[in-house]
Amino acid sequence: MQNPFMAKAIELSIENVRSGNGGPFAAVIVKEGQVIAQGTNRVVSRNDPTAHAEIVAIREACRVLGHFQLTGCEIYTTCEPCPMCMAAIYWARPAKVYFASTGEDAARYGFDDAYIREQLQLPPAQKKIPMAQIMRDQALKAFPLWEQKTDKIEY
Repeated sequence: MQNPFMAKAIELSIENVRSGNGGPFAAVIVKEGQVIAQGTNRVVSRNDPTAHAEIVAIREACRVLGHFQLTGCEIYTTCEPCPMCMAAIYWARPAKVYFASTGEDAARYGFDDAYIREQLQLPPAQKKIPMAQIMRDQALKAFPLWEQKTDKIEY
């Protein structure tokens, strides 16, 4: 099935590789049938490990909408989102996500997030990058302050 928004994302991913700006990934965000944002992988060109296409597009869409959630939006991404992008997508709360290639497809070309998915399942002390909890009691003091705040914007 041909979809103009996915076709646009695929075109952007190919342009991104040809231009040397980043990896073969792109995303387009649509609201009410109109493209409101797009993003391509910029990890290397920005020296930013979070500059995946979906993250770049989500940041732009939120700027355009003036809101931190993508209510009523659809995301078209050229590859199944990695764990980081999936988390960002859930925080942004779009209506739907469409993806073209799979994580397995990307892994065949050296983009393998299976390692990260495995690491996320491990207890903190067993992760490749060890994690240790410290100063919990002091950190917990911020939560009651948030709870008592009358002008908070919940998310």
